[in-house]
Amino acid sequence: MEETKPTTPPEVDRASAAGDQVLADTDALVQKLGEYEAKLAEMRDTVLRERAEIENQRRRLQRDLEQARRFANERLLSDLLPVCDSLERGLAAEGADAAALREGMELTLKALVKVAESNGLKAVDPLGQAFDPELHQAMSMVDGNGQAPGTVVAVLQKGYVLNDRLLRPALVAVAKTPEGA
Repeated sequence: MEETKPTTPPEVDRASAAGDQVLADTDALVQKLGEYEAKLAEMRDTVLRERAEIENQRRRLQRDLEQARRFANERLLSDLLPVCDSLERGLAAEGADAAALREGMELTLKALVKVAESNGLKAVDPLGQAFDPELHQAMSMVDGNGQAPGTVVAVLQKGYVLNDRLLRPALVAVAKTPEGA
């Protein structure tokens, strides 16, 4: 007898082929999903590392800023030490005459002014100049004695500018307009 193979209807073959195709598509999708999950894990790791680096950089900058604040005056103070030494030597001098003390004080003042100027401090001494309310503070109005009205005729206290910013205005007396003019 002849063996007969059961025949499968064509619909079953198509369904089987479609099932095989779905399985192949599913396997491809699972593989792609695995690849994307690996890429996502890699990106997460990169983001975490970058965040950590940014945080470390922020901490370093904070520490550097704090150090800069703490030691900002270091140069100025080290420049002032010789001035302090000169003053201490002058005070320690026994039996010095007034002329020698005055000379020592003048030299110390010159050293102090030199340190101040090298650190951006400039004196405002406006004697004979026109009154400038941005740099001067008028303390009184006086007869000009030949000076033009609004001219500084006396400086009661020098003013100072630090790096082009007014630190202290000069206290001045200003010539007033003569009465009857």
